[in-house]
Amino acid sequence: MSDRWVSVEEIAEYLGVSKDTVYGWIAKKDMPAHKVGRLWKFKTDEVDEWVRCGKASDDHKENEAAEPVSQKRKRAGGEKTDG
Repeated sequence: MSDRWVSVEEIAEYLGVSKDTVYGWIAKKDMPAHKVGRLWKFKTDEVDEWVRCGKASDDHKENEAAEPVSQKRKRAGGEKTDG
């Protein structure tokens, strides 16, 4: 199953998650997916690497999203001031 393109249903079954989880990962966690017409298709080797890098974990992007805006600005080069 590593060389052919697989569907949302197949990748969900492969990973042991629901189709809704897969769609959420595409939208929020940059899951490697390719749009073919109106269908999403996947290469299992790309998805395997994405999982191995920890990008499917619950805390991967949520920690960054939960960080206060002021902290994000400091990391990005300083806070903006009014005046």
